[in-house]
Amino acid sequence: MGTLEEARLAREVGADGIGLLRTEFLYLGRPTLPGEEEQYHSYRAILELFGDRPVVLRTLDVGGDKRLPGLELPPERNPALGLRAIRLFLTRPEMFRPQLRAALRAGVGHNLKVMFPMVTTVAEVRAARAVLEECRAELQAEGYPTADVAIGIMVEVPSAALMADHLAEEVDFFSIGTNDLSQYVMAADRTHAAVAPLADALHPAVLRLIRDVIAAAHVRGKWVSLCGELAGDPAAIPILLGLGLDEFSMSPTAIPQAKGMIRSLTREEADQIARAALQQESAEAVRALIR
Repeated sequence: MGTLEEARLAREVGADGIGLLRTEFLYLGRPTLPGEEEQYHSYRAILELFGDRPVVLRTLDVGGDKRLPGLELPPERNPALGLRAIRLFLTRPEMFRPQLRAALRAGVGHNLKVMFPMVTTVAEVRAARAVLEECRAELQAEGYPTADVAIGIMVEVPSAALMADHLAEEVDFFSIGTNDLSQYVMAADRTHAAVAPLADALHPAVLRLIRDVIAAAHVRGKWVSLCGELAGDPAAIPILLGLGLDEFSMSPTAIPQAKGMIRSLTREEADQIARAALQQESAEAVRALIR
């Protein structure tokens, strides 16, 4: 979700928290970037709406093909593989430090978690965590209380999925972003009509990476969420349950049907479906299996 209104809707339809707070909503449609105080009050309002339920704040995911009026960046020939998300974070700390400071202040007394997008290496995680801790030290020196937030990453590129065992040592949780992961795995731009069908997150190649990420996290006692259209797809829910997924993050309107489906399945049924899906040769075969 990305606005206070969406947060209210999510509570009304039974959300047990926010799996991905898209902080870009504060940056869109304006010529300047929001300051720390504005961000603090916006995050605080959403956190208060959810009380002690978890809210996962994703740091700003812009750059590349995601442009903001208040952010001047040079054009890129291949924006999907360019300077965006955590890569931009690490080169423009003056822009991201206010966001981290606002989050650390807003999270006091609430169940806030902070998540970094498009992580590809262990070094990126360590560098981002270092910036967060610098912000914490600054705030405490200024007399502000700060939240003890869990730190997670988006697993949405193949390198992160394949290095999940090492990355799990650096963070508290994973959130698998299947929209991006599927297009990177299948080398298919989701916005290109001719190849978009290839970027199907139910392809066994994507499902096998999801399986491996969950397994690597669980071995190290870390939990895994999944953010993306796949989490709310009725065809995918039995498979994801069977793969051991801990949390489903989806659009609010998908929640009632998803909860109903989860309640209708046994663990044994989900395990059998997942094992069969992993053995298929295409996304079409997986969907036929579910039908």
